[in-house]
Amino acid sequence: MSKVGNWDEAADELNGIVASFDEGEVSVDDLFTKLERAIVIIEALEERLDATKAKVEELAPRLARLADDE
Repeated sequence: MSKVGNWDEAADELNGIVASFDEGEVSVDDLFTKLERAIVIIEALEERLDATKAKVEELAPRLARLADDE
């Protein structure tokens, strides 16, 4: 499996996979490969969301302190 690109690229790729399912464009031979790729993308995006959430939670108290100082 190739690496997942940036957020927009990954979301576009995932949307393309979903669209191919919706349009019935997936052959039985490609089904497993596309499902596996979709899972890789979803997991990567979830990891990014978790990391972003952790950073925001870390920064929020600092921002609150700065706002209180003004």
